Amino acid sequence: MMDYKGYKAQIDFDDDAGIFVGEVINTRDGITFSGRSVEELRDAFRRAVEEYIALSSDMATSAGQPYSGKIAVRVNPMLHRAIAICARREGKSVSAWVADRLSEAAGVDRKAG
Repeated sequence: MMDYKGYKAQIDFDDDAGIFVGEVINTRDGITFSGRSVEELRDAFRRAVEEYIALSSDMATSAGQPYSGKIAVRVNPMLHRAIAICARREGKSVSAWVADRLSEAAGVDRKAG
């Protein structure tokens, strides 16, 4: 995972082409980039983000900011109670407990940011 100005990118390696391919994953817009070396990949990532921000500015719109990390979820009262009990049992807030469960389900390390 790469990070630049709050934009996070997932990196893969295309073995057939012999290049690293990256995609910014925390915006609604498709931002991709590639490079043959780690340094070239980093430069391409930074350029892609800067170009995205500049393009959004030129279009008189704000760039699709990285996701804020806040999610509002409505559940039925019985589920809310069950979640609160589970959180209390683990000595966590409801928000921390829910974030842990979502991280597990998504296969993402919650502390990685």
